[in-house]
Amino acid sequence: MGDRARLPTIGPLLWYQDAMGAIAWLERAFGFEAGMVVEDGQGGVIHSELWLLGGYVMVVGPPVGDGAVSPATIGGRSTQSVHVQLQSGLDELCARARAAGAKIEREPADQPYGDRVFTCRDVEDHPWSFGQTVEKLSVAQMEQATGHKIKV
Repeated sequence: MGDRARLPTIGPLLWYQDAMGAIAWLERAFGFEAGMVVEDGQGGVIHSELWLLGGYVMVVGPPVGDGAVSPATIGGRSTQSVHVQLQSGLDELCARARAAGAKIEREPADQPYGDRVFTCRDVEDHPWSFGQTVEKLSVAQMEQATGHKIKV
């Protein structure tokens, strides 16, 4: 579990219709650990911190106001995707996520830039990607492999 005194600089906040259900699902599917969950007293969550590999996401809901929605309520559309970079175990995590009901959109595959990646949708259609570096490439090697100019 993460150290709240040293929160990472960036922590995505994801809106869910059923935040408590989503928290349980994210723990089961991806291995997150709930470090803090603040319930609203009516079955919802007004703040949470779910930790994985030194990073965290906040899960809240149900959404309130006009600007916050769960992708499940708008046909799966989304303006973001959460990416998690793993040190190891990418294929095993994909199998775990699939067993929990994740919709795998891209099966684990080696990419020309040296990572192995899979993408999926969670219980309310939030998009997720997971990567693991399998070959450390120089910028020149990545440019050659991808056919794109890369600025660093």
